[in-house]
Amino acid sequence: MCGRFSLTATPEEVCALFDFDEIAGFPPRYNIAPTQPILTAMLDHQGNRSMILVRWGLIPQWVKDPDDFTLLINARSETVAAKASFKSAIRHSRILIPASGFYEWYRPVDKKQPKQAYWITPASGNIVAFGGLMETWTGADGTEIDTGCILTTASNSQIGNIHHRMPVVIKPEDFDLWLDCQNNGPKEIAKLMEPIENGFFNAIAVSDRVNKVANNGPDIQQPAPQQGSARKHKPDHSSQMDLF
Repeated sequence: MCGRFSLTATPEEVCALFDFDEIAGFPPRYNIAPTQPILTAMLDHQGNRSMILVRWGLIPQWVKDPDDFTLLINARSETVAAKASFKSAIRHSRILIPASGFYEWYRPVDKKQPKQAYWITPASGNIVAFGGLMETWTGADGTEIDTGCILTTASNSQIGNIHHRMPVVIKPEDFDLWLDCQNNGPKEIAKLMEPIENGFFNAIAVSDRVNKVANNGPDIQQPAPQQGSARKHKPDHSSQMDLF
């Protein structure tokens, strides 16, 4: 799964990734959490790339009361086309979510042992684009909320030492294929949702300061004392959020 991520790149770097001339400025964000606004790229009605902010936590259009609906921050790529909550979005409203990296927690099988947080970031030092879905929910009073979620896939063997799920990574050469929902359905983009290759990410053990959303500074990405790259673990697969 992916429950926290970061975008500390400059607007200019995001423009370069998505081939934009210019976008509105924004500050670095080190600890992005569910329900917060996230920056996304999509195709507008004219078929041009545009950037919009959406609330992280997808609400399908058919939901009557969001307060009674489970917050959908992730969607499993293997089953997304068949799930009622996602099957419309995977066909009609795919998005890209720029990120500097994401956080994951190794959960020991022995529950008495503490969880270990990891900052997982591209080895290249560049920003990355996660595959995502968007829905615009409309309330009975006409209120509209743009919402989105991050797609996940099985982890490669490197990240699998920490957790068995990871975000879907879409490479720049596949942006057009991913975003073009008019000409490319779930079958055409299925190959893009496979695990990214080993070595694409570096995993760095960090302190538990990242656990609190209020901690949103660069210090939460600093290596934990006497910790380095990801150790080999036997992950605990029991997280209930993996059901989505």
